[in-house]
Amino acid sequence: MKEQIRISLNDPKQLEKLYRENKASFRREFSALYPEVKGTALADFWNERLHYQTEELTWGTSRELVFVIVAALVAGFIAKIPALFSIHEAYFYPRNIGFIIFPALTAYFAWKNKLSAGTGALLVGATLAGLLFINWLPATQKSDTLLLSCVHLLLFLWSILGVSFVGRPQNSLDRRLGYLRYNGDLLVMTTLIVLAGGIMTGVTIGLFSLIGFQIEEFYFQNVVVFGLPAAPILGTYLTQTNPQLVGKVSPVIARIFSPLVLIMLVIYLAAMVYSGKDPYNDREFLLIFNALLVGVMAIIFFSVAETSTSGKGRAEVWVLFFLSAVTVLVNGLALSAILFRITEWGITPNRAAVLGGNLLMLLNLLWVTSQLYRVLLKKSDLTQVGKPIAVFLPLYVVWTIIVTFLFPLLFGFR
Repeated sequence: MKEQIRISLNDPKQLEKLYRENKASFRREFSALYPEVKGTALADFWNERLHYQTEELTWGTSRELVFVIVAALVAGFIAKIPALFSIHEAYFYPRNIGFIIFPALTAYFAWKNKLSAGTGALLVGATLAGLLFINWLPATQKSDTLLLSCVHLLLFLWSILGVSFVGRPQNSLDRRLGYLRYNGDLLVMTTLIVLAGGIMTGVTIGLFSLIGFQIEEFYFQNVVVFGLPAAPILGTYLTQTNPQLVGKVSPVIARIFSPLVLIMLVIYLAAMVYSGKDPYNDREFLLIFNALLVGVMAIIFFSVAETSTSGKGRAEVWVLFFLSAVTVLVNGLALSAILFRITEWGITPNRAAVLGGNLLMLLNLLWVTSQLYRVLLKKSDLTQVGKPIAVFLPLYVVWTIIVTFLFPLLFGFR
């Protein structure tokens, strides 16, 4: 793409054609090429076009606003189903909490991307399959497979949202990384909205208490229950219509936390050796160890996804490389502990689920680490680092489907 852009720098029609064929790739490659061609009229024009950011807040079209309001109301209604229909909350929320948010966001991107009727039907069918299956599972007090299905169902719905976000299969690798960036931006925006909502809640309850009204119960049952599901929907709308709001914040957060997490991880491993704790004989420690691994993986993936749109200095690439390498070590320890426990005490649903997930993460991390090493040797481009993550995302989806839908059947609902 970069060479095609270089060749077409004096051909406005061809540049426009290249841009329309692959907008994400064009933006990335043009940004990398621009320092070499800076000063020419057409190159300067395209640079301004691709990187122009308005300071004003855009509220989109009236149809988009109506969609967001309706989606927020529907999400709030789903959240209130236990109260409206006298359904036990302990039964409803673990199984159905994902259906409060994900279908609304999936519908939003399906509408924005103008997905075909066939793709839309596939997304609806997959969502309904998850809804019917999770509520069909027997309500037993202690069921590892039920818990695994509930947890992995959230990842399954997140995957459906990803398909809706990516849209058409063309340039899907770039769009998959864009989906990871969207999740990072959404996390930042939703956190800000929730914090603002929390301050407003405190002020509102405090003001009413001053005049003798105790509205806590009413407020939480009728305002907060609608406000919490609305936060990620509104956050999605704002990030998509105003990318400049958090477009510069998310990369900064990634750059700050990557070295901090690396330092924490190294210190933690040293402290683990000193304390004598190990994940081989302590089940709770192994669970915490895996939770730590998933968190660090998420930070690595988000940081690597940022490299496809923003350049990183050599020091930052070194930080990412060492963080990935240390995480490979952590993953290897966790994987060996799981295999040890399976050998000693046999296979269980939890051990099988963690084994498959850890194996996928290890292979993915090894590929990411090798790509970062190639970048440090100047044998590869930074834009290639995101490829291992984009390629592996469908494999994670397949494993999620297996754990969600097949594990309860394979292990007899135990």
